[in-house]
Amino acid sequence: MKFLIINGPNLNLLGQREPEIYGKDGYDALCERLKAFAQAHGSTAECFQSNHEGAIIDAIHTAQGTYDAIIMNPGAYTHYSIAILDALKAVDTPCIEVHISNVHQREEFRHKSVTAPACVGQICGLGLYGYEAAMGYFLEKADH
Repeated sequence: MKFLIINGPNLNLLGQREPEIYGKDGYDALCERLKAFAQAHGSTAECFQSNHEGAIIDAIHTAQGTYDAIIMNPGAYTHYSIAILDALKAVDTPCIEVHISNVHQREEFRHKSVTAPACVGQICGLGLYGYEAAMGYFLEKADH
C-alpha cells in the first residue's frame, strides 16, 4: 500500500510544543517511524505537513489515484475546516483521522470534528502509535 500521511498546523513543532501532551519525539522522528512501519509491511509512506489549509487541500487532491489511503491529523482544522471536509469527500481515497492526544479529555471545543464524517474512522489518545494503528487497519483490510 501507498500511504499519504498529512499533518496540519503546528505538528511541525512536535517535541517542542506541549511535550506533556504531544510527547518528546519530533516531527522528523514521527515521519521516520511511519516510513519504517510501512516498509516493514511492504508498503510506503510519504509525510506531508503544512500550516496552510489550501496546501492540505491540495495534498488531499493529489491522493486520488496516487495513494491507497490517507492518514491525517488536521490539527486545529479538525474543528472548523469545511474546506478540508469537502476535499476528503471529493476524492475516492479513504482516510482515517488521527489525533495524538485524547481530544475528549481536553477543552470542549476540541470534542467536535467537522472532518471526521468524511473519514473511515478516527483514532485519538494513543500518542504517535495512533498513526501506526490507522496504517494497520488499512493493511489488514487490504489482506482480506
